[in-house]
Amino acid sequence: MAEPGEGRPVTVSDVQQLVRRKDEVEAQIKACYELLEGQKGVGMHEPLVDAEGFPRSDIDLYQVRTARHNIICLQNDHKALMKQVEEALHKLHAREKEKHAKDEAEALAEAMSQKQSLPQAFAKVNTVTPGSPASVSGLQVDDEIVEFGSVNANNFQNLQNIATVVQHSEGRPLSVTVIRGGRRVHVGLTPKRWSGKGLLGCNIVPLQR
Repeated sequence: MAEPGEGRPVTVSDVQQLVRRKDEVEAQIKACYELLEGQKGVGMHEPLVDAEGFPRSDIDLYQVRTARHNIICLQNDHKALMKQVEEALHKLHAREKEKHAKDEAEALAEAMSQKQSLPQAFAKVNTVTPGSPASVSGLQVDDEIVEFGSVNANNFQNLQNIATVVQHSEGRPLSVTVIRGGRRVHVGLTPKRWSGKGLLGCNIVPLQR
């Protein structure tokens, strides 16, 4: 009896097919036992001859012998199927484990690749006041700033650079690029007067590299 999946990876469908075959064999074994039970309950080991050594006339000897033979053959089939089910489940589990490990490795490699390709940040947002221009724009605490208008890691010297850009851009949208959760995010920030202090409503600190 050839195993499903022989020469190719075992699938869930293969396992289900084996289980169906196992169930069919169990149903056939049960039917044979019921037949024996109907023959005066002779079972598998009751004698088929009477006390004087003659074939019993109260039962169908042919049916009993056939049922007993079928039960032995079916039990061997059942044992083989159980082994195949166990092996198929083992292979399926091993393949799923291998696939999971491969997916994790690929995800890690992609994350590392993204990290390496991200531009260098020069400052970080450590507070954002609710309702402020910074909050409305979508800027978040822990955003790492890589571009703030014309300021980037190459020309940033101190926070005065950012303050100058903000003062010259009051009422006009500034293009701000941040790194958030390992990804680059673009934010449209418009410095303007609001109910709080300053034109942004957030606090920015230089990154220590």
